[in-house]
This record gives sequence, C-alpha cells and structure tokens, in this order.
Amino acid sequence: MSNSIYRVPPAVNEPISSFAPGTPERMSLQAKLVEMSAETVDIPIIIGGKEIRTGNTENCVMPHNHQHVLGSYHKAGEKEVQMAIDASLESRKAWSEMPWEARVAVFKKMATLLQGPYRDIINASTMLGQSKNAFQAEIDAACELIDFFNFNCEYVQQIYTEQPPHSPDGMWNQVEYRGLEGFVFAVTPFNFTSIAANLPTAPALMGNSVIWKPASSSVYSGYFLMKLFKEAGLPDGVINFVPGSGAQVGDPVLESEHFAGIHFTGSTAVFQGMWKKIGNNIQNYKTYPRIVGETGGKNFILAHPSSKVKGLATAMVRGAFEYQGQKCSAASRCYIPNNLWEDVKAEFLAQVNTIKMGDVNDFSNFVNAVIDDSAFNNIASYIDFAKSADDAEIICGGGYNNSTGYFVEPTAIVTTNPHFKTMEEEIFGPVLTIYVYDWDASDNDKSWEDICNIVDSTSEYALTGAIFSQCREAINTARRLLVHSAGNFYVNDKPTGAVVGQQPFGGSRTSGTNDKAGSAANLMRWVSQRSIKETFVPPPNYHYPFLETE
Repeated sequence: MSNSIYRVPPAVNEPISSFAPGTPERMSLQAKLVEMSAETVDIPIIIGGKEIRTGNTENCVMPHNHQHVLGSYHKAGEKEVQMAIDASLESRKAWSEMPWEARVAVFKKMATLLQGPYRDIINASTMLGQSKNAFQAEIDAACELIDFFNFNCEYVQQIYTEQPPHSPDGMWNQVEYRGLEGFVFAVTPFNFTSIAANLPTAPALMGNSVIWKPASSSVYSGYFLMKLFKEAGLPDGVINFVPGSGAQVGDPVLESEHFAGIHFTGSTAVFQGMWKKIGNNIQNYKTYPRIVGETGGKNFILAHPSSKVKGLATAMVRGAFEYQGQKCSAASRCYIPNNLWEDVKAEFLAQVNTIKMGDVNDFSNFVNAVIDDSAFNNIASYIDFAKSADDAEIICGGGYNNSTGYFVEPTAIVTTNPHFKTMEEEIFGPVLTIYVYDWDASDNDKSWEDICNIVDSTSEYALTGAIFSQCREAINTARRLLVHSAGNFYVNDKPTGAVVGQQPFGGSRTSGTNDKAGSAANLMRWVSQRSIKETFVPPPNYHYPFLETE
C-alpha cells in the first residue's frame, strides 16, 4: 500500500556514442563482437521463466557471413503456445495488482542496465544477427530502447494523474487505468531491436501479461533482451518468449478467448490477415481486442526548386541507404524538379561513390548485408526489373552478390514514369527511385500543387515523408496537400530517425493504426479505464424536490 505520491525521474534522450577511433566505447564494442562471434548459443523458448527446448530448431546466422552460425533457437508449437497462454494468465493477476511505481521501477532498472553492462551485449547481438553497423545499432538497440523505457515510465505517471477535473460537494470522481482482461500478443520485426523490445514491454508496463513472438531473423538479439528483462526484476510469465512460425504461434493465440490485444510491426498482408482472423473470432473473446499495428511504407522525399542541394542529396543517401533501406521509414521514392536535377545528381553520386559495403566488424562500412535470402532475392528482382525497363535507368549500384553475405549495392533508379513499379511498391532494401518532374516557372503554384497531388495519390501507404524547400509558402502548401500522406512528416530533413519523446512514430492508410510509439497515446491503448464515483452521504430516500406538492 502506497503512502506517497511518487514522481518518476524526468526522462531525457540517451546520448549517442560516436565510436570514433580510439574511443573507449569503440574498443569495448569491438571486444564484445569478438567474444560473441566465438560463441554458439542454444536459444530456448521461455515461458513462465522456464526454458523449454522442443528440438525443432532453426539457425541464427550472420547476414553478412551466412556460413557463420551464431546459435540455434527452438521453435514453439501449439503445446508451447498453450503453455504461454496459461503462464500469461497466471502472472497477470499479481502483476496487474502491483503498485504502478513498482512496475515503473522494474523498467527504470532495465534502462539503467542497458546504459551500462548490457549496452555492448545488445548492440553487438544486433550487429551480428541483423547486420547493423555500430552507429545504426547504437541509435536503435541502445539509445532508442533506453528512451522507450524512460519516457514510457514518465508517461505512466502522466496517464495515472489524468483525473476528472470536477467533483461536486459530497462526492469524489476518480478514474482507474486497468490492464486489459486477458493477455496481449506482441509480434515484432527484425529491423529494430528497440521496436522488438517496446512492443511487449509497453503493454507489460501498463499491467498486462504478454506473449512475444519475435521475427525469426532476430531471435538472437531477442534472447539477450529476455536476459535483460529477467535481470531487471520482471516477474516470470509477464513476458513469455515464444519464437516459431507465424501460423503455429499466431493461430492458437488468436483463437483463445483470453486474447485481449495485439501489438504488431510487420508486413501489411500479415497484419490484415490477423485482423480478419480477429474479426472472424470476435464472438469468442471475453473482451473486444485492441488492435495496434505499424506495417509498410513507401516513403517519399519531395524537393522544391528552392531546396538546398547538399542537404537534399545527403537526406537521399542517408534516408535510402542507412541500414540497407530496411527501415519502415526509409526513403524509397524521390521527386526532384528538372531545373535542380543535374546539381542534385552530381552531389548525390559524389556521396554514394564514397560508400563502403561489407562486414559489420569493419567500422568503416556504411552499408552491410540485407537480412536474409528471401529479402535478397526480392530486392534483386526489383533491380532486374529496372534494368530491363524502357522507362527507367540505374544511375548507381545495381549489383548484388550472396556468395558470402546478402549484399546489395546502394541503388538509384531514375524513371520517366511517376507510377513506375519501384515508385509504387514497397521494396525494403537499398533502392531509391527518382522521378524528375517538369517545373513550369511561369506557374509555380500549379507546378507545386500538381507534384504534391502525384505524391499523395501514388501509394497506398502513409508512413513517413519529407519535403525540401526554402519557400515558406511552398512548405505550407505541401503540408496542406499532403496532410494524410505521412504520419511522420519532415521538413528539410530525411524521413527517418524518429526520436522517442520528440517525434512519436506511426502512419495511417495501410501503414498502420498510427498509435504513435514513443508517446503516451500508445500506452493508453493497453489500459481499460474504470470511472469511480463515491458519494460520501447517500440521499435518505428517492424523493426529488419536484415531487413536493405546492
């Protein structure tokens, strides 16, 4: 029982380590990479705190050196899923009744451990298992995840302090924020370790128990996250780690009467399929499930003739090619006016020509490998399509090789067709398609409105987008015409790199439910409010004044 009103320490964004040559953090991370590369880990299913091994295993390999096996993980079947459901329901009661400040303390400890002894572990596992360079791993697996933990703890206090503003004399109105009745299903992607951790931990922080199915290609880093959760004091069964195939894990979960919500990041098709299954099972659930998801994107950069060339070119390079374009927010289509194109092209190619590609252990490599064979083949098919097209030209890159690792060169396609295949379809790789549009200097307003309308109508997605302009009127016009084109909208910056507490992340249309990870809005999805009215002195009888006779 609390006899205090606690105040959570204010959250601040975690500083990013530079990993410059000679720095302690560089040497420490390099040592951890060597250490973890030399080990082969047997990764169990973890249910109710117990390790379970089914013998049905799959290897975790380095994408940049796919002959190097980092470990193998055990895959869950229907039996293990039911065990996870049972463990979640068993842990839920005690966890949901734990004082909120005690739950917050667990997650504040997670942040502190990740700042210290777990930083190299989580960064190195992300680099080795997901082929991220040191900087990309640091901003994701360390900094963003620390921010998720710290800011979410601060948001908890904000949410709980939101109470009815008025209680008349003689009564007290209150609101309780209850965890959901049942369990939450977290389905997480390979590309961001921070997202893989936030999807199960955000509902858990709000008093829920969770079944977590990590992406098959990021089970390795997920296993070390589970070790972090355990060391921070998260009770057994609050988060259950259940790797396996989507159908074998997902189908029995979605059929359970106790299913209370899904927290998802992944493909549009998978999310829509899950939504259909939830709808078909709706009469079987004890409560209406919360459906929260972030899916695909076809993110744009739109340049106005007033754009600064170097800043625009840099945004194109970073936005399209960081982490091999495997970011939900990565720039994939670009619109540049013809009177600016030659200067932009020269600067863009000059920067691309300096990019090095290779193993994550070489810190001079800006680009590493794509995640697996399936992704490699898919990206290569789009490049081959562009090579054979009459209305497109590859101006850089276009090569790919999977003999050692799944390497795809940073590739830029220029097309004369604003609806070219690679302008419309999500590729999820280091491929940027550029459309050079005609600019009519005699009618600036119409030219700008026309290209804005093309950008808005080209894609089914609406995740991120960026515009470049030094003209305030043009910026305002783009903000108005592209109001539904992106959930995260950037002005004179690349469309990637959302920061927790600064740019809450999410998109609409077929990009997801836009429940803004990195804000209190997301946490509100994982509670069910209860309004409480207490009357101190109840009326002695049913009579109202209007019943009195004159």
